[in-house]
Amino acid sequence: QVHLVESGGGLVQAGGSLTLSCAASESIFSINAMGWYRRAPGKQRELVARSTRGGSTDYADSVKDRFTISRDNAKNTVYLQMNSLKPEDTAVYYCNAAKTDLWGVLNTYWGQGTQVTVSS
Repeated sequence: QVHLVESGGGLVQAGGSLTLSCAASESIFSINAMGWYRRAPGKQRELVARSTRGGSTDYADSVKDRFTISRDNAKNTVYLQMNSLKPEDTAVYYCNAAKTDLWGVLNTYWGQGTQVTVSS
């Protein structure tokens, strides 16, 4: 069981920046991939950014060149730096971890979510 705790959400004006943090309960070296998803009101949850153990990253087209995902392995923490925020970035942001267990089963874990609100 991987426990994830997010922090860093809040209210910001359009054009501003926020950094989200996700602290994992174990070494992120053991986790296949960690990422950030978001759910806006009335919409389905969508992938925002993902970072794999091998070092590759993926971003939603809507956040490319504005958001950056990074890892601090020593702190078992993943960050999402969000710049040039837009009102449409308003959502609850969830940290996600995908880890293969001893039996080869890929398990998914979620944080509790943190609200990001961007005012126009």
